[in-house]
Amino acid sequence: MGSFPKQDQVECKEKAEYANVNWDELGFALTKTDYMCIMNFNQDERQFSQGTITRFGNIELCPSSGILNYGQGLFEGLKAYRKEDEGILLFRPEENALRMKIGADRMCMPSPTMEQFLDAVKKTVLANKRWVPPHGRGSLYIRPLLMGTGQNLGVKPASEYTFLVYASPVGNYNKGELNLMVEDKVHRATPGGTGGVKAVTNYSPFYKPLTEAKAEGFSDVLFLDALTGSKIEEGSACNIFILKGNVISTPTADGTILPGITEKASWNLHQVEELAVPIEEVFDAEEVFCTGTAMVVKSVASITYQGKRTEYKMGAETVAQKLHAALTGIQTGVNEDKLGWTMAID
Repeated sequence: MGSFPKQDQVECKEKAEYANVNWDELGFALTKTDYMCIMNFNQDERQFSQGTITRFGNIELCPSSGILNYGQGLFEGLKAYRKEDEGILLFRPEENALRMKIGADRMCMPSPTMEQFLDAVKKTVLANKRWVPPHGRGSLYIRPLLMGTGQNLGVKPASEYTFLVYASPVGNYNKGELNLMVEDKVHRATPGGTGGVKAVTNYSPFYKPLTEAKAEGFSDVLFLDALTGSKIEEGSACNIFILKGNVISTPTADGTILPGITEKASWNLHQVEELAVPIEEVFDAEEVFCTGTAMVVKSVASITYQGKRTEYKMGAETVAQKLHAALTGIQTGVNEDKLGWTMAID
């Protein structure tokens, strides 16, 4: 029987270096890591420069920059996971790059190429490698930002742009049960707006109803469509699914709902119907669950609408739990990735 070269033997036994973090206490909040990656848009060449790794820290912006004055900005969210052998995997990063390109077109912004996006994400993760949690104890959340940074007093697209990627180790997004309250007065998005892209301006307008719902003990709000107020759309940072009989349904992403990357992955693991979902359908659903990069897949314990609380099936035998196990198994390298969703970066 042959033997491995001595160098290979040493590499196989090498242990990863980890930052001094209590991994078991991680929540979903910023932990400052070591580095970030920055690219600037070159107006003469009409393309972004090569990404530069720099120490994580504050950035300088002109007071009249497009991102500060007019909200000309987009962001993405994806994760890096540690495998049992301490290798690192990204989950479907190409989809994030594509979604940013679609959003940039809508917001009149140039965007990095697919190759530049992926290169910046990889560089950021490898530069912060010691912050990727041990296998099964969290993930490294990666936040790419595309911003209009050129000075602009008038209402028009910025003249300069910056693409920045930073990262933070995170744990569970929602700890405990997920209890939703239907918001029927404030709408997340309107037809023709930017609800279908990950614009920075989509989020702060619903801080008020979300804060009020949390003050009443709810985990999140569930928004209704702006035209009729009769169909469910999504939560503040997640897509929603309902199960009735053997049919799983999710609201159609027709411009007012952000197409989710975890949401689409769930479609490949279980048959899903994308259609308009009236709020009445929620009342007799057997199971409801949410998906998103931050939470992956999570069962909804209850939904409250106009004072009426409806509870749903929970536990290990739910579709949500099975989807969660299947997805996290692929993301962390425990399950075979037959769909080519993961990207090894070291």
